[in-house]
Amino acid sequence: MLKVLILLQVAVLTTYDGLRTARRSERGSVTTEHVLWAVAVIAIVGIVVAAVTTYVKSQAGNIK
Repeated sequence: MLKVLILLQVAVLTTYDGLRTARRSERGSVTTEHVLWAVAVIAIVGIVVAAVTTYVKSQAGNIK
């Protein structure tokens, strides 16, 4: 009976360790995705600001 309990405990701990390792390997994926989206949004906003600034400066030159 003791051998069965030991085998059961080893099986459960092995499965638990495998699940914990799999979870740990994906731990930073959401953070990385958020950082990449933030960089993309900042780049798009920078492009829009540059375009608007250029347009306003060119239109300001036409004012008499």
